[in-house]
Amino acid sequence: MCEVPPCLTASLSPYQVIHWNSPKKLRVKNKHVEFFRNLYLTFLEYDGNLLRRELFGCPSEADVNSENLQKQLSELDEDDLCYEFRRERFTVHRTHLYFLHYEYEPAADNTDVTLVAQLSMDRLQMLEAICKHWEGPISLALYLSDAEAQQFLRYAQGSEVLMSRHNVGYHIVYKEGQFYPVNLLRNVAMKHVSTPYMFLSDIDFLPMYGLYEYLRKSVIQLDLANTKKAMIVPAFETLRYRLSFPKSKAELLSMLDMGTLFTFRYHVWTKGHAPTNFAKWRTATTPYRVEWEADFEPYVVVRRDCPEYDRRFVGFGWNKVAHIMELDAQEYEFIVLPNAYMIHMPHAPSFDITKFRSNKQYRICLKTLKEEFQQDMSRRYGFAALKYLTAENNS
Repeated sequence: MCEVPPCLTASLSPYQVIHWNSPKKLRVKNKHVEFFRNLYLTFLEYDGNLLRRELFGCPSEADVNSENLQKQLSELDEDDLCYEFRRERFTVHRTHLYFLHYEYEPAADNTDVTLVAQLSMDRLQMLEAICKHWEGPISLALYLSDAEAQQFLRYAQGSEVLMSRHNVGYHIVYKEGQFYPVNLLRNVAMKHVSTPYMFLSDIDFLPMYGLYEYLRKSVIQLDLANTKKAMIVPAFETLRYRLSFPKSKAELLSMLDMGTLFTFRYHVWTKGHAPTNFAKWRTATTPYRVEWEADFEPYVVVRRDCPEYDRRFVGFGWNKVAHIMELDAQEYEFIVLPNAYMIHMPHAPSFDITKFRSNKQYRICLKTLKEEFQQDMSRRYGFAALKYLTAENNS
């Protein structure tokens, strides 16, 4: 190591760093390497919520909405068996918008459509496939811990497919609480859509090739700009992890007949998509209208000004059903697109659906939240909303 010339010492601060370069530098042993490496790894595992709550408190200017939320939270009964469900609605999550570079100008013809979805770390593998199937803009809300956000960053930077796309907005919502805030995530993704229309999808679906352009043409054909319509993209599923994706409706119908594909949730929850009327879709060549029915939860294309998702529904159950019900209450027409389709890809069950199936209290609380939502609908929409209670009782 060379010494610092005496002429320089007078002008230097007490804190001095000397850098040297040598072909042998990689063979140098440094007893501090492991120490600092462990510090770095520990830092990666830190929970930013701990910093926010315990260390600094993050004082902020008084906010009316925040004060109202705090008031509503204080009014909750902590002895209520569904307290934890109710509390989630008032949780304020740290959010990092546009986590990666985003650059996109909507098409000038006002027909542009953004695919909207949400995901957690266990669905990350779907991103590349969706980008290959959908060339238009995408708005994604990712529910991650601080450490998972760094893992996602490394994953994205190592992917040629993701790095080649600048029209995908990644919005990180940091983990807090014990439930997956599915509708909060959807709302975050929706709020940061810059196109006139949104395709409200889920991350485990692959849209058909060319769906983006087909939807833009359908927006004009059905005059979505001046009417309240929700265009339905029929949903199918495969039980096979390897699928030769159908490149046309005719090919999809052939795979349905052979049992390679099924209408979505055909085996476990037929009511969710039955009103789509798949029998009619098989031969349809023009869009057709369908009526709302209890438990209907199709995937739709709507204008950007559509209602938000209701935040009281977390984890598994009724999160999309409630949204479709509100669209119907606001007199949206449901129009099925004859040449559109999307396919659900198989994956391991989520943690929340496992809790729903195994925990009786979870199911009781979901039923309670449903009833309260329907009562709120009656207050908001009056006599017209009574049909939802009748339909629920008859279903």
